[in-house]
Parts: sequence; C-alpha cells; structure tokens
Amino acid sequence: MRFRPCIDIHNGKVKQIVGGSLTDEKCESKALSHSIIYGSTSDLSAVCNGSKCEKEALSHSDINGSTPDLSAVCNGSMSKAKENFVSEKGGEYYASLYKEDGLKGGHIILLNPAGTKEYELDMEQAEKALKEYPGGLQIGGGITDKNASAFLEAGASHVIVTSYVFQDGFIQYDNLKRISAETGKDKLVLDVSCRKRGEDYFIVTDRWQKFTREKLSFSLLKDLADYCDEFLIHGVDVEGKSAGIDRELIELLSEWQDSCITYAGGVSNFEDLESIRKSGKGNIDVTIGSSLSLFGGPLNYREVVEWFRQHS
Repeated sequence: MRFRPCIDIHNGKVKQIVGGSLTDEKCESKALSHSIIYGSTSDLSAVCNGSKCEKEALSHSDINGSTPDLSAVCNGSMSKAKENFVSEKGGEYYASLYKEDGLKGGHIILLNPAGTKEYELDMEQAEKALKEYPGGLQIGGGITDKNASAFLEAGASHVIVTSYVFQDGFIQYDNLKRISAETGKDKLVLDVSCRKRGEDYFIVTDRWQKFTREKLSFSLLKDLADYCDEFLIHGVDVEGKSAGIDRELIELLSEWQDSCITYAGGVSNFEDLESIRKSGKGNIDVTIGSSLSLFGGPLNYREVVEWFRQHS
C-alpha cells in the first residue's frame, strides 16, 4: 500500500475540486440563442469555445452595431467546478516535494478539455512538474495515441487514459490496442473512475461528466489488464468532499489482486486509510487530495507520508 500524491490542474492552477461538480460550457447549446439574437444560423461550434459567448457577443454588438465576429470575441472554454482549494504555487513546487520524499507514481490530471486555451495553461503547469520530477509522475487528461509519446518524452512515467478508450458508452478496443501499442503496456494506466447508478458502479468519462454503459467489475478489470500496467479509480461520488471513502467501492476493488490499483476519493482521516488497508489487504494504493494539508485540509502531509512508510 503506497501513497500516490496528486497534482490536479484546472484553468492553469493547481487546485482541488469536488469531482462531481466539474462541468464544461458547450457553445453548441448557445447557437440557437445567438441565431435568435442576430438572425443568423452560423455554426458557432466552429468559432466559439467559451462560456461567456452570449454576454461578450451581445456587448460587442451593442458597441459596434453589427453582428460580431464570434471568433474575435470568444476565446476560451472555461469549465466550471466547485473549488475546495486553489494554490498559489505551481506544479513544480509539488513535484519537487514529492521527489524529495521519494513518492513515485503520483499523478498529474489536466482537468480542462483538450484543444482549449485553458488546457494549454494546464499543460504549462504540467510540463514544469514533469521537468522537476522526470520519471516520477503519471499524467492524464486529453491523451490519445497521437500525443501519448510526447508526454512520455516530456518526463511522465505513464500516461493515464479514459475518454480515448471509453467512447460512445463502451470500450473501444481498437483505440485501446492502438494506444497500448504506442506506449507499451508498461507505460499505460487506465482510469476507470466511476459513479454509482442503481446498485452498480459505471465508468464515467469526459472529466467524470458522462456515464458509460460499462459496469465496473472483476471481469472488466481482467479484460483491460491485458493492455495496461495499472488502474486509477476515483470514487467520483465522494471525490473532493472529504466526507469519507466509498466503502462499497473499496470492497469491490479488494477482489482485484493481479495489478496495481490506485484509489482516490473522500479520504478524510487515518481511520479511512486503515479501512482501505484492511479491506484491500494492503494491495490498494491511495491518493489524498482535498483533505491533505498541502491543499488546505486537516491531514498533515508529513504525518501521512510517515503513516504510509510504516504500513508499506
């Protein structure tokens, strides 16, 4: 059982968020209101990626008395989330700390959609962290077979993938085989983060916003394990709430012993860590985010590091 620290980056800042609160504004949903306002049927999705499209476009029109060029007034895709903590320090600070304490296998997660200006800001932070701790951190967010090698070359030990593999509600095995071949099985982590629906847990994608039809189970992990080195699993229903772990999910994960699993979500005290250790028979690694003192939480970082050293 190891401590796997994290560097979550959103809108270019290291922060901790409530997992289930993350949303992205979609310009396509604004296209109709724009066409009503301006009497046109432009394909706004081609030129507008921002969350302030209508407001900015309307003020532009009021000032200039003409239908605006939306590509000139709309610059970003500002995704929204309930924030627990926003750091004044950069990704390299946390990477340096983890390196000094010998904590390998932590993850960097880029929380903005790929292809946006905010994602580029996330990347700037991530690159600094990878440069500070080459080979010590994994990275996920917007990764496909086309860019995975670049992340590895930049210093990531592994790439973490969800949405590229889970599309249209199901596992896309062609994509899974493609990216596994590109990175090598030993460099690929599959993020099978999940939310509960009914009596079962289903894998969620696109920054935990979309349910797939893939139910988390022992058999699913067995099928996927042929293509990856590890699994990362956020209990999204409790992620960022510091209100306790998802014990039912932990029990489900404890059945898996064939490769490494890292669990994240809701750890709020040392009793939670002890519960994971016992239920998981010492085989489930753990990430702590919002509850950690590094991110404004009550759990002292040094005490957490020492606890894991004693229980590894």
